[in-house]
Amino acid sequence: MADFDYFTVFAEMRTGSNFLEANLNALDGVACHGEAFNPHFIGYPNRDEILGISREARDDDPQLLIGAIRGQADALGGFRYFHDHDPRVLDPMLDDPRCAKIVLTRNPLDSYVSWKIAQETGQWKLTDVKRRKAARARFDPDEFARHVGALQQFQQQLLNRLQIHGQTAFYLAYEDLQDLEVMNGLAQWLGIAARLDKLDQSLKPQNPAPVTEKVTNPDEMAAALAGLDRFNLTRTPNFEPRRGPVVPSYLAAAETPLLYMPVRGGPEAAVAAWLAALDGLEADALPGRMTQKDLRQWKRRHPGHRSFTVLRHPVARAHHVFCTRILDDGPGSFRQIRDTLRRKFKLPIPKSAPDEAYDVEAHRAAFEGFLDFVKMNLAGQTAIRVDSAWGTQAQALSGFADFAPPDLVLREDELEALLPDLARRVGHAAPPAPGPAEADGPVPLASIYDRALEARVAEVYQRDYMMFGFGPWRTA
Repeated sequence: MADFDYFTVFAEMRTGSNFLEANLNALDGVACHGEAFNPHFIGYPNRDEILGISREARDDDPQLLIGAIRGQADALGGFRYFHDHDPRVLDPMLDDPRCAKIVLTRNPLDSYVSWKIAQETGQWKLTDVKRRKAARARFDPDEFARHVGALQQFQQQLLNRLQIHGQTAFYLAYEDLQDLEVMNGLAQWLGIAARLDKLDQSLKPQNPAPVTEKVTNPDEMAAALAGLDRFNLTRTPNFEPRRGPVVPSYLAAAETPLLYMPVRGGPEAAVAAWLAALDGLEADALPGRMTQKDLRQWKRRHPGHRSFTVLRHPVARAHHVFCTRILDDGPGSFRQIRDTLRRKFKLPIPKSAPDEAYDVEAHRAAFEGFLDFVKMNLAGQTAIRVDSAWGTQAQALSGFADFAPPDLVLREDELEALLPDLARRVGHAAPPAPGPAEADGPVPLASIYDRALEARVAEVYQRDYMMFGFGPWRTA
């Protein structure tokens, strides 16, 4: 016998409940019916009925609709319920252990500002980023205080009633909605056999920017919220998928107890060549493609080992990835993504590899177009995967920690001194100096770099600039 007869998603406006519902409905055997008890409509705007129950019939007797939803023979039915929906159904739901409770929450400041912007633009969902309507909201301290008070009171009511009846809910934060494993964990908790292969791609984040950039009066907002650090005002929103440790990409020296944990898009070839040269090998002879079991065994065989990774300046890294993965169409390039960027995003690059007609101006325009795409991609506004080659370095380091963080985080511009010093620390008598990274072509970065380009990259990679304190990129 299944654990539940139906489910309720307890949420609020602008918490990601539309996205959650889209993913629930993508599961075979699940049917979520929108805001079934919204007093102003039934399920969705412009809808007249749910499962044969009209809005008028629902208003006369809400239990009719509850009965229809829980009585579905071909699916586990459910709906979204907000704190201002029909209160007559709340107590029966909370008292019923056969009703699965999913509680979705979001930072209330984010949801409030998002709600205010949606009121300004009239855009409550975004499926095509090209149709996004931009606006900034005015923060109203009194209105926000009422907003938070209502949310807190409702959440406390839910928690208390669940405790009284010995029930538990499945809790989701807004950020959890981007985690495929969490979504499949919810399916398991609901007793659904189906699993998602990927998350819904139709809905896009509408306002992927720090909250201080989304209001017209950030100083007044900061003053009103002074001391309330839980709102985390200056954080950069992160829509990147969580990354695992990617152990097969790690490179170990043959004899010297050093382990390189590459961040994609960095000086991987130069560091690998140095690591191999420590023990007189070629780079392709380094122990690699290790499993986690292999890595544990390597660590046991090399007591005193040290691991390291290398950060590259975001400008240089973005340019390197653009040149090697997108502009070039040879081995190692992302040909399918390249074609999509040319066709859908109008990236101004040649159909094949650049020829003599491709000049500095064309390269600057193409690179800027790529940066525009990456900005949307990192904000979760495109259907293309967030590849580790251009994902943030902060997210890559976070993924390393799922297995073991590196001992040292080095910068590319300090490798000449610090890599030999690191080798000496683990007993290498005469380590060689690392060679420089190969220059990117066909147009060198120095030929297009200026303050405007730096600002453009900084806008795309706010998280890396903030986390690692990068300053302007300097030419050699």
